Amino acid sequence: MESMLRAAFPDATFDLSNDSASHHGHAGDDGSGESHFSLTIEWAGFSGMDRVARQRTVNKALGDLPGQRVHALAIKATAPGE
Repeated sequence: MESMLRAAFPDATFDLSNDSASHHGHAGDDGSGESHFSLTIEWAGFSGMDRVARQRTVNKALGDLPGQRVHALAIKATAPGE
């Protein structure tokens, strides 16, 4: 996921956290240890976009990963200065 984000948002700063351990045994946990993630990303390209457009942009960059291997991805996307 990190390499996909770097390719799509080369000048962004982001923090990707694997939260899967805290969801062990819950819905969507496939036992892989890679089912639940949180992403905080700051990118100048998000300027002028609303929250939904930002999340769609991130999801588009990740292709079919969310919903296939990744059960849940919490996204906090901001533009610089927000």
